[in-house]
Amino acid sequence: MRTRYPFNLALEWALTAIALLAVPYAASAQGTAPVPPKAEVPIALLVDVTSNQVLYAREAERRFVPASITKVMTLYHAFELIDEGSLTPSQRFQMREETWAEWHRQGSTMFIPNGAKVAVSDLLMGIANVSANDGAIALAEGQAGTVNAWLDAMNSRARALGMTNSHFGTPNGWPDEGRTFTTANDLVRLAKALTERHPDKVKRYIGQPGFRFNDIAQSNRDPMIGRVKGADGIKTGFTSEAGLGYLGTAKRNGQRLVVVIAGANKESTRGEAARNLIEWGFAQFDRNKVVESGQLVGKARVQNGAASWVDLQTSGPVYVNLPRVEGSAVTMSIAYDGPLHAPITAGKRVATLLVTVPGLEPARIPLVASQDVAKAGFFTRIWNGFMGWFV
Repeated sequence: MRTRYPFNLALEWALTAIALLAVPYAASAQGTAPVPPKAEVPIALLVDVTSNQVLYAREAERRFVPASITKVMTLYHAFELIDEGSLTPSQRFQMREETWAEWHRQGSTMFIPNGAKVAVSDLLMGIANVSANDGAIALAEGQAGTVNAWLDAMNSRARALGMTNSHFGTPNGWPDEGRTFTTANDLVRLAKALTERHPDKVKRYIGQPGFRFNDIAQSNRDPMIGRVKGADGIKTGFTSEAGLGYLGTAKRNGQRLVVVIAGANKESTRGEAARNLIEWGFAQFDRNKVVESGQLVGKARVQNGAASWVDLQTSGPVYVNLPRVEGSAVTMSIAYDGPLHAPITAGKRVATLLVTVPGLEPARIPLVASQDVAKAGFFTRIWNGFMGWFV
């Protein structure tokens, strides 16, 4: 049963009110999001991934063909493999003759020679910064043995991230009759995981001005790096089927915004839409801390536990973006599938803090158990059942 309790409920719900139940904010005119008409940009999304707040959304759950943005999933899978010890940047994979024949000069490429042994670090740089189709295939075959084996593992990673509306049929996003698809929401999940789990690798491999390989220098066509303060870039994409797309991110003062543009009809439109939207996100909202790290925010009912309730807390500070307008307030509530079932381990996610700002989708902040709750013994279960009649 899904349970949702606002913080100002009566005491019998045993929810501990925190200091900021309603937070008024200062007056100022909030500008309209600078997004071109839908005919020019069908899909657009801006999310603050540090607060899990959607600041602007247009068709965020609409499936589309990501084209070369697919390579971000390939990079994420590779970064995870490096952390797991199944891949090292110094490894070298040989370009197979069959692979070279298929992908030599096929779309964007890093111009890997036939039979060349290429370091994984170079493959990652080529994939991230010059959208190397040949590099993505060489990496997949070199690490997994076959492209299909790589894709099985890559799609498994996507499912683990909750990318339930995505599937990848190629490592590089080359047209595959619609087998590869994603949504803006799923790409934000991917960007959040990429930047939070692999900040050092993002800094090393992603958002470089360009890449030189095999004595051929190419520039990165990312529309934000070097032009938006704090931008890490991530990846552009284009096919005649998909139109022009972009997944990008920038970070300022501990706040990271992620932008998705898809289906744009012009390269200039894509770049301007991404830059203008992310600058608007930083400029038009005030970022406020509403919960301290580890602060107790409420309780959840526990069934068959040594205790009948478990305290809930955040695993980090909670920030919320407030539009610069007058006369509204932040409201917060707790939602969980309850009652919870013992045993419960301290630090386990068991509930969600919903932070609602007028005009925006609620931010969903994980809440964890603040202490262990062991499974109750026989007599305790009887007592708890008896007391349940009076709660």
